[in-house]
Amino acid sequence: MRWKNADYSGWGRAIVAHGEIARPERMSALDSLLSDAMVPAIGMLRSYGDAALNSAGRVIDMTRLDRMLSFDPATGILETEAGTRIGDIAAAFAPRGWLPAVMPGTGFATVGGCIAQDVHGKNHHHAGSFCQHVLSLTLRQAGGAVEVSPDKTPELFRATAGGLGQTGVIVAARLRLVPCKGDVMVVTERRIEGWDEFLGRLDASQATYTVGWLDATARGAALGRGILEEGETGSGLMPRKVTHRKIPLDAPDFALSKPIVRLFNNAYYRRVPESGRTVVRPIGDFFFPLDKIHDWNRLYGKRGFHQFQCVVPIGAAPALRDMLEAVARSALASPLAVLKRMGPGRSGYLSFPMEGYTLAVDFRNTAEARELVQRLEEMTAAAGGRLYFAKDSLARSSGVQGMYDEHGPWREAVEKADPAGHLATDLVRRLKLRSGS
Repeated sequence: MRWKNADYSGWGRAIVAHGEIARPERMSALDSLLSDAMVPAIGMLRSYGDAALNSAGRVIDMTRLDRMLSFDPATGILETEAGTRIGDIAAAFAPRGWLPAVMPGTGFATVGGCIAQDVHGKNHHHAGSFCQHVLSLTLRQAGGAVEVSPDKTPELFRATAGGLGQTGVIVAARLRLVPCKGDVMVVTERRIEGWDEFLGRLDASQATYTVGWLDATARGAALGRGILEEGETGSGLMPRKVTHRKIPLDAPDFALSKPIVRLFNNAYYRRVPESGRTVVRPIGDFFFPLDKIHDWNRLYGKRGFHQFQCVVPIGAAPALRDMLEAVARSALASPLAVLKRMGPGRSGYLSFPMEGYTLAVDFRNTAEARELVQRLEEMTAAAGGRLYFAKDSLARSSGVQGMYDEHGPWREAVEKADPAGHLATDLVRRLKLRSGS
């Protein structure tokens, strides 16, 4: 197996690393690559910042280790390699009446990446986080492969779930899928006129899946206006055909200027009738809407973009409103702002979720955006919230470590699993999450 020098980046493209990358196709090749020393693993590079980067070092690309190994239709238990993409699992099993219990906003995320970030989805308020549905996983450490589960190895499991790949290379997992009615979604869309109404609707929703889009340019009485989507799986219906598009080049800066974004957001808001509507969509169209536009990250230009995502406790909702107001009042513009209700479910020491509300907003990579994100991070810390490592590219160590009250047990478990620090990544070093990093 050869190592190849290459430049690579997270999805935000604002941070670029250079190093050696290898792509094993068999477990035997992976073992050979790790025979001398452990190396961080990467997947489809859908983390936005530097969580999967190892500048001037080596990484192992796990995307060719993507075989679905076994499935029990009586229990819904799927055993699969870590490089398998979530969207591929959904496409293969939804027609058979099963779905991954938790799916992030992109179907390109791998199983290994979903475990390393303990991702959440549009049903977190009901289903919790991804790793709550992981029955066991195989972890390749310096001494060989070990089986990890919540019951038999709880401390190592909690350090691995949401643990940024620092306890070993995740090579396979057993997942419990959940029943679904079929491979389409019945989605109810409603216009929401303002912030208080949005929170009230989220709290009252009984739908299995909910997500809110916000017009981040709206101010005054319209602050917090947007569209609430509530979805349920369905069958026997014919959705419209999904057309995939590709962004061929980096967009110019004016493409996301404030006037253009304001016009786009207003049109997007008004695409839903005042009375609301119910539509039928393919599974992937609902769960992974941006996957229809390949390389959509190029819309933010050659300098890339940053995403700010936080979660705050229920009682700190006014702080989240203040953040949205700061975004709306800034000279910046964002066509993508997402609001979701979260439940208490989480599996790992460094898992992102807490019961409350999560807000995600994208910004072009500019000095003004970086300054605004820093302010938003400070507001998050003051509200008792936390930042999402899968999206972060700008936070400082002094503010982040205090957001995770189980950081100490995670660090102890990681130092035991990888005492030489071979698995440290750029994000881990930037935030000083490990001893001596």
